[in-house]
Amino acid sequence: MTNESRSEIAPEITRLKGRTVLMSGGSRGIGLAIALAAAKAGANVVLLSKTDKPHPSLEGTIHTAVEQINAAGGHGLAVAGDVREDADVQRAVDAAVEKFGGIDIVINNASAINLTKTDDLDMKRYDLMQDINVRGTFLLSKTALRYLRKSSHAHILTLSPPLNLDPHWAGLHLGYTMAKYGMSLTTLGLAEELKNEGIAVNSLWPATLIDTAAIRAMPGGMKMIQAARTTDIVADAAVCILASEPQGVSGNFFTDVQVLERCGISDLEKYAVNPQAELIEDIFL
Repeated sequence: MTNESRSEIAPEITRLKGRTVLMSGGSRGIGLAIALAAAKAGANVVLLSKTDKPHPSLEGTIHTAVEQINAAGGHGLAVAGDVREDADVQRAVDAAVEKFGGIDIVINNASAINLTKTDDLDMKRYDLMQDINVRGTFLLSKTALRYLRKSSHAHILTLSPPLNLDPHWAGLHLGYTMAKYGMSLTTLGLAEELKNEGIAVNSLWPATLIDTAAIRAMPGGMKMIQAARTTDIVADAAVCILASEPQGVSGNFFTDVQVLERCGISDLEKYAVNPQAELIEDIFL
């Protein structure tokens, strides 16, 4: 939490009905789960993503995601583009405003991961993580601010970890740690900068490994996911934050478990892929 943090989680799902969410990524995994949860609450969801065409090994595009959003009860809009490109981000913001009349919620979901040690991390991959994770988060938030200021229910939610300065994490994967912490610094700074403007700015991070297609595709991934939770736990936590009053919840670095506990949900077994397996704690915690 920041020095100015406010941490009142008191969701009313009806607050999301008719609200417009602008999300980076979201064609699959945690982002799609959050998009669908928001759609079930009646939100409009605009996805800015490069996944315009099917991936050879991973299911889902922004177009299939929008189909699911519409089927879930929301209204979806796909904007094919790159969160690293100023023009694409502006185009997504403009499309959201033109289609739905404004922007109420920004979700910084897009992220690149590479856990390579420093010697083996080539600068092209380093730059990719910095550009998507740090620059993309800053750019999307910045570009939408004009419209968030007009909203009566303004939130920025970034999928990034608490700022844990234990050298352990930097030593394990310095390039990735710098990129993810850059996202979290955006939360820290914007929460302080916007503290008197009624815009909630928070980060959310899974407390455990999450079962995603990307994890399943990794060597040994099918075994790893037995010790994971489903994407629904992050989605439910995100909705709890986003359906709370912005004035009461800002400047926080929540885990999904912390949010659900504040919502009065303590039985998390339903989220386990295998309830008999010992869960793997996520990194940065």
